Order: sequence, then C-alpha cells, then structure tokens
Amino acid sequence: MKCYIGIDLGSTTTKAVVMDESGDTLGRGITNSRSNYDTASRVAKLEAFIDTRLTLFRRELGKIAALEGRVDALLDTLERNFRLELYFAQLDDLEQTCRENGRDIRYAEQQAAISEALDAMFAQIRGRLAELFAPGVQRKSDFFRDLVGSIYMQVAEPIAKQVGVAFDLLIHLYDKAIIQVENRPPNDEVGDKFLKALDRALAEDGGPAADADGVEASIRDALDIDLEERYVVGTGYGRVRLPFPKEHIRSEILCHGLGAHLMHPGTRTVLDIGGQDTKGIQVDENGIVVNFQMNDRCAAGCGRYLGYIADEMNLGLHELGPLAMKSTKKVRINSTCTVFAGAELRDRLALGEQRADIMAGLHRSIILRAMAIISRSGGISNEFTFTGGVAKNEAAVKEIRQVVKENYGDVTININPDSIYTGALGAAEFARRAGEATA
Repeated sequence: MKCYIGIDLGSTTTKAVVMDESGDTLGRGITNSRSNYDTASRVAKLEAFIDTRLTLFRRELGKIAALEGRVDALLDTLERNFRLELYFAQLDDLEQTCRENGRDIRYAEQQAAISEALDAMFAQIRGRLAELFAPGVQRKSDFFRDLVGSIYMQVAEPIAKQVGVAFDLLIHLYDKAIIQVENRPPNDEVGDKFLKALDRALAEDGGPAADADGVEASIRDALDIDLEERYVVGTGYGRVRLPFPKEHIRSEILCHGLGAHLMHPGTRTVLDIGGQDTKGIQVDENGIVVNFQMNDRCAAGCGRYLGYIADEMNLGLHELGPLAMKSTKKVRINSTCTVFAGAELRDRLALGEQRADIMAGLHRSIILRAMAIISRSGGISNEFTFTGGVAKNEAAVKEIRQVVKENYGDVTININPDSIYTGALGAAEFARRAGEATA
C-alpha cells in the first residue's frame, strides 16, 4: 500500500498523518516535541503508522459478520493492551538505563543500595503501569514520560528512605535516563506486540470463543499488508530541523490552509493558535493561501502562554478550559505577555477574584488578540475554521463563537476534533501530490 506522510513539528507537540494514494487519512500520530527533533518526527511517524494498522484492522474485522457491533470495543481493548506492551518495552529500557547510570564511579559505595532501590521501584512501577491500562481506567496522559514519571516520583521517596539512598540521587538517575530513552524510540516492528496484545484483548473479550470468529486471522492479514513510504513532507515550528531534504519542506501557512480546506472544503478563513505563534490565514476555494498574518513579537496568547498559566495555577493544561467554563462574571485581563502574566494573576487572586473568573478573562484576552491578527489578514469570511491544539480548549471555543458573532454576525464556524493534526494533514496532501508528480 502506497503511503504519503506529513509531519508537523510544533514547539510543544509533533504530529504526523499517513495518507493513501486516494487522499484518505489512514492514521494519525502525536508525541511531545523535544530538543532532538529527529526523534520527535520518528516517534510521531511511528504513532501514525500504528494508527494506520488499527485502521486496517478495522477494515478486516468489519468483514466478520459475527463481530457486528463489537468491532469498536474490540479495537479499543486491543489498542489499550498494545500500548501496555509498548510501554513495558520502554520501561525495560528505562530500568536498564537507570542501572547503567547508577554504575557511575561516583556512586561506587552506594551501588548495592542503588540496585536494591531500582529493583523495588521498577517492580512497583510495572504493577502500577499495568493498573493504568486496566479496563475502564481513566488516564491523565498517554505519553510514556508523563505516566512513568509520575509513578517514579511517588515510589522513589519511600524506597529511598527504606534502603538508605538519597532521594535526589534516584531522581537524578531518572532525569538522565528518561532523556536517553526518549531519544531511542520503540522499534518500528510492532507486529509482535500487536499479537501479544491480541491475546490479552481476546481474553478480556471472551477468550477462545472470540478467537473462533476469525479475529486473529484478520489481524494477521492486516499486519501482512506492506506500508510503503512513498513521500514525506515536513512543516511546523521546527521544520528547518526536520531530517528531510529542502524540497520536502512546506511552510506552516500553506499546510494549515490546505489542511483546513481538506477538513472543511468551504473554509475561507483559518485561525491557528499553536504553541509559539498565532496565524490568521485566508484561502480560496481550492485551499490556496491568498493572505495571512502572524503574531509578530512573541508567543503571547499562544499555547506556551497557556502552559505557563497552568504552571502558575498548579493545574494541568487540560484543566484550564473546564475551570474557565465555571466563571460567573467577566474579569478583564490586561496582559497576555508571559513575562507579566504571573504577576497580574497573583494580583487578581490577592484582590479576591475567583480563579474561574480569572481564567475566563484570560481566555477572552487570548481570543481578542487572535481576532486582531485575523482582522489584519482580511477579516472573517464564511466559513471560518479554528485549528491547532487550543481548538480543543472549550473555553477558547466558547470565546471564539462569541467574539466572531459580535464582530461578523452569523458565520459558519468549523472546529474539527482532529484540528491539532491540520498542519500535518496539509503536509501529507502536499506529499501525495509530490509523490504522484514524480511517479
């Protein structure tokens, strides 16, 4: 099967999309961006190919009449167990790396205690990681570093006291090892892990009776499909660091414009709020960019800014939107500058303002800044498409709808659940077109 790949290397997350020769999206992948951009692009691409396999599994399983109405549940169970297999492999790598780092000559007198601590810690981590992937368990994150780092911190302190090792030393071993492990992404050969995960999934889904429906044979058939990489195009904040030739690079503006058009063909205006920048883009009926504007000074009002606010409030980034939705009155936030935001936030709290009201005011301030950028690009024409990671923030979406209506009347507003992949989708389409042109 011919595959065309688009990779959007953002400042906070890296996204990848795999497309077939008909222009249909087969898979999507996302990972944390990191200083090693080569690794980030590899991991995102691997994730997109994993998702592609799940798409192929769905097609094959859909042919089994006995599975009617059960395919989605079975695939969810399969993916959850596959993730556990994948993370167990990374956990083995992390443990081995921690042990190697613990053999440093500086720790010669403590090596026995370090080894004992790591034995106890990783036994607990392995058990807790398995619990996080039990049926029905909700996870705050699906990134390996987030999941394992949280558990490591919880188990390290009591075990450090128990074996007589400094807690800071165990944290140092982890901090050094996790960077090394992240720069060694899992092997691309994931077929064996899918088959191991299938055994677990079938056991959860009904055991041998479920296997009799031909599930394993269908999964093996899908794994046998060769996924041929024909062309890759990269874009995004870190595109100049992508490991591709210059002719395989496209600008964020072009990719977001085309990606928004592919998602919503009637799109004429695009707003993308990314990690480091905000873009207002005007496109024609073919998704070709005719005008655009960007923030011209700093990351004020972008994803990085929201991340800073989350840290100041001791909240997860995903908690900002829901908190703002609880607001009962409007609070005017004067600064969207990251440098001054913390001070204003603390001042507002000291004056007795509610956190929810402050968050609502902050979101409105961000959207007003974005609207000013759109205005400079030519305003909003029907249809308007909101892209980027911030489009998943319900408070930002609420403010977008209000501000657009206030200034432009009743305009069709498109907010796609896969909006964070818009740039990668546009890049994948550029790859498909380039691949066809050179075939």
